[in-house]
Amino acid sequence: MKELIGYCGIDCWKCDAYIATINDDRTLREETAKKWSKLNNTTILPEQINCEGCRINWKKTIFCESLCGIRQCAIKKDITTCGDCAELGNCPIVWMIHKNNPEALNNLKNK
Repeated sequence: MKELIGYCGIDCWKCDAYIATINDDRTLREETAKKWSKLNNTTILPEQINCEGCRINWKKTIFCESLCGIRQCAIKKDITTCGDCAELGNCPIVWMIHKNNPEALNNLKNK
């Protein structure tokens, strides 16, 4: 599986935070911070939108580094992605991502 697939299956190449980081795009950082703040019911600042992939040992957004329960669970279980977890089909943590982004689930199943 390529390294730029997140623990949840999201393709980093298509993630707004990743795109904003590699292109140093201030406008996209602002839009992403606003969208993620609303989705996660918390404040995420544009300055915090810097990510080079959640499975890579480089920059991560504050959400991915500290708040993402999916990433924390995968690290605790010592698995490469949620696709390696026997509980994937019934997981109460990752289901919301897959509900809104079925491509992420396909990425895990087709690794």
